Amino acid sequence: MNREELEEQLENWHNVDYRMNNEGFEYCFKQYSSFSEIKDEEFHNLRLTLINQMENMRKLVHDRIETFTIQ
Repeated sequence: MNREELEEQLENWHNVDYRMNNEGFEYCFKQYSSFSEIKDEEFHNLRLTLINQMENMRKLVHDRIETFTIQ
């Protein structure tokens, strides 16, 4: 990579960091962007795993609420 490409990648990572810290994880990774500009397979694997786990947590909470709903 040349210097310009390195600076662009660094800026992309700073953008992800900013979004995580200021927008929250769920919005950052689920609604804000798929971050296609990040060229890192591990990042994208973890991002997709995180999204799936957030959905699992949301479903669990809703299921537990249903369990305790008074008929």
